[in-house]
Amino acid sequence: MRRRTAVVATVVALLAVTGGGIAVTALAETGGKQDSAHRDAALPPATASVERGDLSSGTQVDGTLGYAKERKVNAGAAGTLTWSAGAGSTVGRDERLYEVDGTPVRLMYGTEPMYRTLKPGDKGDDVRQLEENLVALGYGNGLAVDTTYTDGTAAAVKQWQKAHDRKQTGRVGPDQIAFQPSAVRVKSTGSTVGDQVAPGKPVLSTTGSQRVVRVRLDVAEGSSAKKGTKVTVTLPDGTTVHGKVASVGRTAEPGDDPDDKTPKIPVTVTFDDPGKVGGFDQSPVTVNLTGETRENVLSVPVNALLALPGGGFGVQVVEGGRTRDVEVELGMFGQGRVEVSGGGLREGAKIGVPKA
Repeated sequence: MRRRTAVVATVVALLAVTGGGIAVTALAETGGKQDSAHRDAALPPATASVERGDLSSGTQVDGTLGYAKERKVNAGAAGTLTWSAGAGSTVGRDERLYEVDGTPVRLMYGTEPMYRTLKPGDKGDDVRQLEENLVALGYGNGLAVDTTYTDGTAAAVKQWQKAHDRKQTGRVGPDQIAFQPSAVRVKSTGSTVGDQVAPGKPVLSTTGSQRVVRVRLDVAEGSSAKKGTKVTVTLPDGTTVHGKVASVGRTAEPGDDPDDKTPKIPVTVTFDDPGKVGGFDQSPVTVNLTGETRENVLSVPVNALLALPGGGFGVQVVEGGRTRDVEVELGMFGQGRVEVSGGGLREGAKIGVPKA
């Protein structure tokens, strides 16, 4: 009996790791021989079929629809905030983020911050970023993109300033542009129109414009969410879209639920086609992690497994009004089923299961 209990515990542990969450409920009291002779034992209360097909070890978890990369946009000049982009709006390259004393600060793409006024002779990655944006916007034909602010760079800046009715100085600083990695979505405003702002004071809180899903995954299920893992996401309107795991946190922390202190790993999911993704920010969604897939294998419901007294597992095959126990080798668990082999099982065979 101890041996049988230990075997059942092993299967339950496997199911916990794979997210199956199903206990073995059918236990055999037979002699444990592989493929025993036909006998007139009582028939099981219900049957299921041995199926052949692809089996996935995926799991289903709840997630929250949101946006990537939250950042703060600080003021680049002192003065009165006279306008700012509204919450929920999207700002792209060369569009206005906010205005101080009526002067717009426009968005340019780049990972380096705009921390100084650039002029001829300056060198650095911020110079390269500026030149990349000027070329992308069609200013400065033939401008060499490098890390040196040349007279050609200044000429391109003057063209840009003229197009926006700015004084054509050939210099540009944080009072005119702000760098962000890409287009941004305004999450909230840090200051109200009419407020006094100063360099370093937050004006806007932004995120990336790309929709993402954030998931808090149990540590035991962490292996099913490796970077690049394919997923499907069920949106609030019931539609399903495809995506993949973009990042997996390295530090497990307790969940937000005070009644569940199970360590959780933060996971971020991105979409293959973000344009198809609708729904309000912070809406609940369901994420289906595909995990590993075994192709063209035989599988049975997990609750069809019998813990054999002699060790190992089997299933109860039902044929011609009789039953026989067949020992099987277990493979991958997933979707409430388990891969099985051995015992001469065939697709479509009927096996005993507990009554639904």
